[in-house]
Amino acid sequence: MILVLKEGITHEEKDRIRSTLRGEGYLVREMSDAGRSLLGAIGEATQDLDFFERLAGVERVIPISSAFKLASRKMHPQNTLVHVGDAVIGGERIVVIAGPCAVESREQALATGREVKKYGAVLFRGGAFKPRTSPYTFQGLGEEGLIILAEIREELGLGVVTEITSPAQADMMMKYVDMVQVGARNMQNFELLKCVGRMGKPVFLKRGLSATIEEWLMSAEYILSEGNDHVVLCERGIRTFEPYTRNTLDLSAIPVIKNLTHLPVVIDPSHATGMREKVSPMARAAIAAGADGLMIEVHHEPDKALSDGPQSLYPIQFGQLMRDIYVIAPVVGKQLDFGYLEKAKAVKHMNATRGDGDRRAAFLGELGTFSHKACTQYFGTDVRAEPMSSFAQIFEAVKRGDVDFGVVPLENSLTGSIHENYDHLLEYDLRIIGEITLRIMHHLIGHPEGKIETIQRVLSHPQVFQQCRQFLEQHPEWELVSAKDTATAVRRIKEGGALSDAAIASKVAAEVHGMAVFQEGIETNPRNYTRFVVISTRPFENGPRRKSSLIYSTGNRPGALFETLKIFAEKGINLVKLESRPIHGKPWEYMFYVDLEADIESPSFRPVIDELEKRTDYLRVLGSY
Repeated sequence: MILVLKEGITHEEKDRIRSTLRGEGYLVREMSDAGRSLLGAIGEATQDLDFFERLAGVERVIPISSAFKLASRKMHPQNTLVHVGDAVIGGERIVVIAGPCAVESREQALATGREVKKYGAVLFRGGAFKPRTSPYTFQGLGEEGLIILAEIREELGLGVVTEITSPAQADMMMKYVDMVQVGARNMQNFELLKCVGRMGKPVFLKRGLSATIEEWLMSAEYILSEGNDHVVLCERGIRTFEPYTRNTLDLSAIPVIKNLTHLPVVIDPSHATGMREKVSPMARAAIAAGADGLMIEVHHEPDKALSDGPQSLYPIQFGQLMRDIYVIAPVVGKQLDFGYLEKAKAVKHMNATRGDGDRRAAFLGELGTFSHKACTQYFGTDVRAEPMSSFAQIFEAVKRGDVDFGVVPLENSLTGSIHENYDHLLEYDLRIIGEITLRIMHHLIGHPEGKIETIQRVLSHPQVFQQCRQFLEQHPEWELVSAKDTATAVRRIKEGGALSDAAIASKVAAEVHGMAVFQEGIETNPRNYTRFVVISTRPFENGPRRKSSLIYSTGNRPGALFETLKIFAEKGINLVKLESRPIHGKPWEYMFYVDLEADIESPSFRPVIDELEKRTDYLRVLGSY
């Protein structure tokens, strides 16, 4: 059961409630949901619910009827984030685990590891102990394979995942790997489940060959009940009557799992399909269905693999799949970050340099704005997001060192550039060190007790009204009221309390303020994306650098701009943006903002900079990222 505590409850009252629950034999977990304090109690009922509702400080008691308690979303409303090395599974960024079915040799593992890391995988998979259908097939290298996995982590910086098949292997797993996998055949090996629960390492729990979703979650319950909250669920296909695929990949399990439990879910299309040509389509579908990540089998020479070669992707196929996922992820509100590991290491290095261990990034508005979402998707849990009231305040805070980073929008796919921030880039001596593109989805939000039929007034940012014009034209009776940002609009209708008020904002803003979504996706054009950049006083050390941004001006003479563009063309550098902005105080004179697909600050491009300096009156590199 869950005890919802009253607002303003004292520490003494909360302690007395805990003591009472423990005295009745309950395991007690403290939680929060939309700012409310909750206590979860797991155990056999010894008293009626009325007994607990009468305790001082308790507002109401919610029974949990499902067999799985700790895994239930009712017990833990927020999504669980599972940290494995520098990766976080269950957050705003897609996590891809890739590697061969089995570790066959040091050379094979390293060669495949280098390839999957190059294409964006953040964790490396490889079996050292292989449970096989036939006793005569390759069973893995055992501890030698674990030693190789540890070398992969040290040399490539990838966290490593491998399967545990017996409690006797626990000590070796603790020594060598970052995450232990419980395979499909062992999903109901309850002694093994209790063992990995006591180990405390992150656990990757695969669904059994013929397991129901409830049986799968009950297996997770075994691990959670031992005190290990770091559990990731993996759907890898179930055995059905269909002979044309090895298994049937149950993608419908993703939304079901997301509704039932707080645990992350990852999809393994390799074992589900058993055929190389089917892996990528099912992987793309899994991300579209809402999966938190993928586990993909990749081998540098699949035709020579000792295990599961026919379902292993060639590295170049894996690279193409990652590019596809990069495009799909923003559509469902997530990101595939090709610079994930480099960024995490760079942020950690900055922590060590400054010594305080607390990195902060400023964004515009309040918690729940799209700028806030861009901030959390770019940095994950590595950096604390701090709201600011204006773009100028963000630039000033970064300049003074009050925050380490700023996240600001530069352009929208429908409404064009945010010129104020281009002017700030020229004014402030700051650098662009990263970028992120966010799909902008607007939702009509109101009080949980309200109805769309009773709305009289709608609050949001003026630009949002423009982007939702077609929907709003269907309701000409509504009064449109401007707010400084979308999250502020939601907060204002919450504080106002009028059921006739609504706001247009993101789903996150509704969750932050405990409001209800009346209608999703009301923007006129679904191809609504905003590009945000990350600014700082200094670049990431050894961070990813695949793109560069420049500002320059040319003389007022025929062909001056063409001469600069010709330099990029002759060097094979692709321009992805070119925009002019007036120079303040100099009528009819312009600065040019240019984005390039190249690390223009690398030594190999020094001749390009030299040539540009000869043909421009002013040149500044805003950053390579």
